[in-house]
Amino acid sequence: MITTYKLSHKSLNSLRKHGLSEDAIRSLESLEERVFDSADTFLERVYALPLAGEFRQKESLILRQAKGYFRLDRMIPNRTVREWVEALLFALIVAGIVRTYVIAPFKIPSGSMIPTIQIGDHIFASMYSYGAWLPFTDDKLLAQPVKRGDIVIFPYPRDPSIDYIKRTVGLPGETLEIREDQVFINGEPLDEPYAYFEGKQRLALGGDRISNFGPITIPEDRLFVMGDNRYNSADSRFWGFLDAQQVMGKGRFIYWHHDPRESLFSGYQLDRVFGTLQ
Repeated sequence: MITTYKLSHKSLNSLRKHGLSEDAIRSLESLEERVFDSADTFLERVYALPLAGEFRQKESLILRQAKGYFRLDRMIPNRTVREWVEALLFALIVAGIVRTYVIAPFKIPSGSMIPTIQIGDHIFASMYSYGAWLPFTDDKLLAQPVKRGDIVIFPYPRDPSIDYIKRTVGLPGETLEIREDQVFINGEPLDEPYAYFEGKQRLALGGDRISNFGPITIPEDRLFVMGDNRYNSADSRFWGFLDAQQVMGKGRFIYWHHDPRESLFSGYQLDRVFGTLQ
């Protein structure tokens, strides 16, 4: 780790608040924004200034206020350029925090959630709905359970580099069965106004498993998820249960739509913008 020493306007103000005299502050201002590679070279220049006796009494305080790590001013001497780079880095850090813990954008490339979500929809998902990941752990702060009907974002179990979006149909501990496209939960039919059933004749995927499945009991901490487009969705009927801990966020609303199959000048559906996902 690169350690450097520099007196900035902020550090000089802090030294003033900690009791350095105004004469001492004015003396130190001659070193403001100069970067030193080591404590020895920094102190050598400080002790060469007037009021060296006062500086020796406050040596540890001055070193603490001047010490820094990975300073851009070491690599970018130009102050204007450096301030722009610092602003950009700060914006990137804030954006990363917001995307991880608050809200994140996702682009929908497939039709597995038609008609709720169309190919070309760009959606925002809330990343706090089921709790916030604690860094470097598998735990969540203020964890909340996924509810039936929630549209969830998660890493595809067979390839975690791909983000998937599906609807939660079955919850932990429930018995789920599909008979002729009708979902039953614990023996009771599930009302699904969002389900879409066109195109069955075009698909051989899974054979009867498209319309008939189970019965199965969903294990604890697992979910059964399906696409709304029931005849064109690779979901829990084919790759199994979803670990509830892997759910990253909840789909909230559409912020843009452009069908990637269309040209740059067509394929826009502005009436879908700001539509909520239900």
